[in-house]
Amino acid sequence: MKILVTGAAGFINGYLVPELLEAGHEVVGLDDFSKYGRLVKSYDDHPRYRFIEGDAKDGALMRDLAADCDQVVAAAAMIGGISYFHEFAYDLLAENERILASTFDAAIAAHRDGHLERIVVVSSSMVYESTDVFPTPEGAQLTSPPPISTYGFQKLASEYFAKGAREQYGLPYTIVRPFNCVGIGERRAVRDTDVMSGNVKLALSHVVPDLALKVLKGQDPLHILGDGSQIRHYTYGGDLARGIRLAIESPSAVDDDFNLSTARSTTVLELAGLIWERVNGPDRPFAFVSDSPFEHDVQLRVPDVRKADALLGFRAETSLEAMLDEVVPWIAAELSAGRL
Repeated sequence: MKILVTGAAGFINGYLVPELLEAGHEVVGLDDFSKYGRLVKSYDDHPRYRFIEGDAKDGALMRDLAADCDQVVAAAAMIGGISYFHEFAYDLLAENERILASTFDAAIAAHRDGHLERIVVVSSSMVYESTDVFPTPEGAQLTSPPPISTYGFQKLASEYFAKGAREQYGLPYTIVRPFNCVGIGERRAVRDTDVMSGNVKLALSHVVPDLALKVLKGQDPLHILGDGSQIRHYTYGGDLARGIRLAIESPSAVDDDFNLSTARSTTVLELAGLIWERVNGPDRPFAFVSDSPFEHDVQLRVPDVRKADALLGFRAETSLEAMLDEVVPWIAAELSAGRL
């Protein structure tokens, strides 16, 4: 297929684009470099990859790019760690809605003209921000109270864009919800504000790289947000990319939604201990202190992953230990090179 991927320079798409290329697809990537600044990717010169520097809010550009594509992956968005939810509470809602409207307008036009088969919406586990059902199945976003954060609310709105476009214009859709992506390649966002955690400035505002950065900088005791009992499902970027590709390729995914996640629950404290041991070795005692958590620091985020397994044949099997064996050395190298 020929697939348009918006937000192509983003973190998860750094795994998705090469996954699609390796599977034989042709990819058109669109990004304006507003998140991380200008980046160079290893696949930029791939014969089946064409990168366009541009804004997904540009309706004319989006219509032109989508016109001869088979699918559109709607992944462009303002996105960041939990500090983003506070610093850019309005922008996350307004900017992402503008991006979505432009993307859906283009997809609707391309589908109407007879070529585009489907839009794939990259949503978020944050649509389940207010759920009290664990593990959380697909559909819980419809029966739970709405998300409290503007980011979570906007991600839920992205799913309603898909449902509305299907109902009114017949545009087929697939919704994927990644859970806590872990991998290499994430940079400090251009718009990130300085957030201190103890004596260390957070660089990425996501728990795995920020814990690794603090440990690598020698913070002892380690500062964590809250008491460390928060549960997450840390999922490797390569696994998420494979899950999204399977959703793109599968007829069973049409007009459906999927949690894409590892099945393994891990507390923040357990994660911190694993990172501590990789940096400091087993003999240095692990010590931590608790800082006040952010308002939108969800305590439990536990997905039901059975649907993606049953319909897509997708399981995220990369262990957290294997992820950390890749990510911690990468962050150490970035720190040493002065990029973090």
